[in-house]
Amino acid sequence: MTNRKNFNTSKIPRMTEVFPQAVVAGGFIFISGTTGVNPATGKLDDDFEKQATQSFRNIQTILEELGSGLDKIVKTTVFMVTGNDFAILNKVYGEIFPENAPARSTPQVMPFPAGILISVECIAFVE
Repeated sequence: MTNRKNFNTSKIPRMTEVFPQAVVAGGFIFISGTTGVNPATGKLDDDFEKQATQSFRNIQTILEELGSGLDKIVKTTVFMVTGNDFAILNKVYGEIFPENAPARSTPQVMPFPAGILISVECIAFVE
């Protein structure tokens, strides 16, 4: 049986204590839905692009704490409140992943609470 470990870092604010920020199992890291909360302020920006960029920066922090990185992501699922922001998301995605972008699904969802406009989950591997 594969070992499984829950992981949380204090460097990124947790949205809830119900589930971990990540689970490590079988050489993979499964990142829970991660929002664009700014770790320095504990707040969300009202701007979609800023939330999207911060979501990926928060994921980067979690991955680096686990010895991985953005370049190890193989799949993302990006949950967006509005479908009107695909061009902005594609711009951010291209900046975060300039080469070898991971596979992506982008469902539109009902509004999140507390002004959250985007939540990103992903699967990455650990070498």
